[in-house]
Amino acid sequence: MANSTSKPDWIRVRAPGGESWKKVEETLSRHKLHTVCDEAHCPNKGECWGMGTAAFMILGDICTRHCRFCAVTTAKTGRPVRDAEAALLAVAVKELALGYAVITSVDRDDLPDRGAGHFASCITSIKEINPACKVEALIPDYCGEEMLSVINAAPHTIAHNIETVRSLQGAIRDSRASFDKSLRTLYEAKSACPEILTKSSLLLGLGETEDELCSAMDELRSVSVDILVMGQYLRPSKGQIPVKEYISPGTFTRLGDIAREKGFAAVVSSPLARTSYHAAST
Repeated sequence: MANSTSKPDWIRVRAPGGESWKKVEETLSRHKLHTVCDEAHCPNKGECWGMGTAAFMILGDICTRHCRFCAVTTAKTGRPVRDAEAALLAVAVKELALGYAVITSVDRDDLPDRGAGHFASCITSIKEINPACKVEALIPDYCGEEMLSVINAAPHTIAHNIETVRSLQGAIRDSRASFDKSLRTLYEAKSACPEILTKSSLLLGLGETEDELCSAMDELRSVSVDILVMGQYLRPSKGQIPVKEYISPGTFTRLGDIAREKGFAAVVSSPLARTSYHAAST
């Protein structure tokens, strides 16, 4: 893989603008909704909002876990759950005329069901008034009854990110997360409802090797994950761990080809790719 620690020319972010951007911003503000685009400092905000899409973040904007790659605010306790959030989210999806909606959340280890019931309510509310809209749920490491709650709401896709290779899990993720827990979440989702698409993501440039990436791909396929996203880790601020290397676009293309050969039905592999990037096309 390319080995560079200087920010290369291919890491470019499109400036926001246009009527679609304004409509997304106004809709989110009016309904007091959060997006992972803002909270996680996503590099694709300009492009996605300019296309009239956004990845909604429910259950507040404070996460109870502290992962070393993430810019979302953390604390032991999150904000009170807004009962009206599900209905407001559904209205926002209708106002934006979305055919594909992505919902994610902060981790809420402080709640009895870790927020799974509210996640399910949001999916159900969107589908009730937007029956043609497909919903992708990018969930925490739910399992057991938590997973069944989300599955019963019938999302089109369930996504959960392993984030990095096995050897780097402890270096970048909260101690309550693990590679095996994430695999279990993805396994339970597919086992509970085989027709649901499952999806996961890897951030590159954290010090992983290509052999480790290939092993991670194999483990994801072992639990029948359908879609893989690979993107460059970009340090949101000085509060997060630094980038170890910038991976070239050519290497991303080659790794994407390897992933397809391993059996993933869809692969998105490019420097600025993130889990919900062009989600409707995968």
